[in-house]
Amino acid sequence: MSIDFLALGIRAELNTCLKEMGITVPTPVQEQAIPLLLAGRDLVAQAQTGTGKTLAFLLPMLETISAGKAYTQALIVTPTRELALQISKEAAPLAARLGLNVLSIYGGHAVEKQINQLKHQPHIVIGTPGRLLDHIRRKTINLGGVSRLVLDEADQMLHMGFLEEVEQVIAQTSVQRQTMLFSATIPAKIRALADRYMQRPADIRLKTQNITLDAIHQLIIETTPDGKLDKLCGLINQERPYLAMIFCHTKKRVIALTLALAERGYQVDELHGDLSQNKREQVLRRFRDAKVQLLVATDIAARGLDIEGITHVFNYDIPRDADSYIHRIGRTGRAGQPGTAVTFVVPGEHFYLRLIEQGIQASIQKQKNDSTGSAAATPAKPRPKAQSAKPPGAAPGKSKKRPDKATSHSGINLRSRRKDKPGAAPSAKAVSGKRRLAKRG
Repeated sequence: MSIDFLALGIRAELNTCLKEMGITVPTPVQEQAIPLLLAGRDLVAQAQTGTGKTLAFLLPMLETISAGKAYTQALIVTPTRELALQISKEAAPLAARLGLNVLSIYGGHAVEKQINQLKHQPHIVIGTPGRLLDHIRRKTINLGGVSRLVLDEADQMLHMGFLEEVEQVIAQTSVQRQTMLFSATIPAKIRALADRYMQRPADIRLKTQNITLDAIHQLIIETTPDGKLDKLCGLINQERPYLAMIFCHTKKRVIALTLALAERGYQVDELHGDLSQNKREQVLRRFRDAKVQLLVATDIAARGLDIEGITHVFNYDIPRDADSYIHRIGRTGRAGQPGTAVTFVVPGEHFYLRLIEQGIQASIQKQKNDSTGSAAATPAKPRPKAQSAKPPGAAPGKSKKRPDKATSHSGINLRSRRKDKPGAAPSAKAVSGKRRLAKRG
């Protein structure tokens, strides 16, 4: 018999709210984390977005915050504005049930408006390191009363170069605090961060492959730089994803591939660091609403995205390490639902493939395309000695300077011929994209 949130120590008011949200059964990370956090322990948890980690730290936090104390008592630090907004959206109905106020602060929005909102002393603040430091320097935020601190997606803050800013933010909080660190991977620098700022933390250490990979069908396609676009299009036509993310290494390659796909008639848009916050939100809104089927993105631009219905991830450019691979393919296969992740490998890139397989402690299925374009599985074979990896050739299509605008490309929509979409029974070739609220991260 499944345990419920009441049995974990969550009060009836929150349990009722969870049921109204369609959440009745705790996820494994929630079952493990909530009792530890309610007992006051610091915590290091290895948990990917999509496993239910947000509620794992939110629910114990809400149990300990007092509505009668008009100052900021809890701080959640995230690497991206999108993740801050997602956590805020999930926290708002639960906090409102207890008379608590939640505020998200991040770059790209008017700082004056945030200053006015901070004057109302929100009980919970969710923010990115840069904007939090901005308010600290302006003396428009007081974190001295923060007794609950969450560092969410800590490894991404490390990859994005935010660790120094994070430590400056931590220094502003109460020394008598409970600290929670959630991360998909625990590299040495993140472990050192925990050692510096946490008191005998409890450890939830799940094996990497169990966090993100069990529900994802992974595939390696060996091709050439010139043949990569044709292979991608063939797979899109064959798989007919409901929503798909396509990853490239650089903004230039994102723009080039987006144009190339648009020229072939696909509904596609791009996501990279040069977009303004307003245009970025337009792109993501269209993708979430399934008005665009394909989203081509850089790693940094896609950090923290949690979008329901992504059935496929295509690594057009192979990730350079296992951590990046895990975060990319973690956009699909959410909450144990099936997903597909395809990685293209060109000559000279097998060194990166070996790094990925070593990091996830598993061998990924290899396939080669036949002359008809269908994917034919081939058994794994001994890999050649590592060659010096050279950046793959530029994606087909012309890369040109364009204004900062959310330029969605209208084109063929392969989903129009599919009766299945997230929530409906899948066809023989389709992958269900249904996601359950209970396991949103």
